[in-house]
Amino acid sequence: MNRINQKLQEEHKLLSIYFTAGYPKLNDTVAILENLEKSGVDMVEIGLPFSDPLADGPTIQASSTQALENGMTSNILFEQLKDIRKTVTMPLIIMGYFNPMLQYGIEAFCKKCSEIGIDGLIIPDLPVKEYNDLYKTIFEKYNLINVFLITPQTSDERIRFIDKISNGFIYMVSSSSVTGAQNTFGNTQKDYFKRIANMNLKASQIVGFGISNAETFKQATSHAKGAIIGSAFVKQLKENGINSIASFIKKIRTS
Repeated sequence: MNRINQKLQEEHKLLSIYFTAGYPKLNDTVAILENLEKSGVDMVEIGLPFSDPLADGPTIQASSTQALENGMTSNILFEQLKDIRKTVTMPLIIMGYFNPMLQYGIEAFCKKCSEIGIDGLIIPDLPVKEYNDLYKTIFEKYNLINVFLITPQTSDERIRFIDKISNGFIYMVSSSSVTGAQNTFGNTQKDYFKRIANMNLKASQIVGFGISNAETFKQATSHAKGAIIGSAFVKQLKENGINSIASFIKKIRTS
């Protein structure tokens, strides 16, 4: 069984962390992953930096720009992660835009992910129907879960279709804006969380965008299986470095 699905079967609320590969420094990737595992994080999204990250807010955009300036590429990331399963057991997901993967070759990219122990991909700009028609069999061949995103504006019909073809969790974007930390969620977002929960989807939902502290983690997971923290963690890395990871995660877990 894929490590993501094993993790989804655990009873507690899941904490997933996003960070940009190659940031703050090019060779920080493995050390960040090892520190996150030791801190008790359930799952990690490793961001593959891209020059035009449309869905990302200013914090993650800046980290992506810096990572590219540091020299991060798909090949370098794969080289950094070649021995990651010797020290890290939690599920690992690569989150990136479709163009770099297409340039690498979709099957070659999936094969490499499988070889080094990546469990899934999140590709925000890959249309669901295109994935289902053209790439689903490749992902399944290499035991990779493709995670789809939904937003408050996604129609029930589309959500049902995504749920039908999902074999992991659904990434539930908390708002229609770009990524970024918030201190609390408003009634509109809370109503959205309830609406999706009431659809009784077969796939678990994990909430992303806007989670930054224990309070927003608690709110986001009140109706969902887990939550993802990105911008707040990237900001923490920039300001306080890798050694601050354990204390950051502990504050989130106080919820």
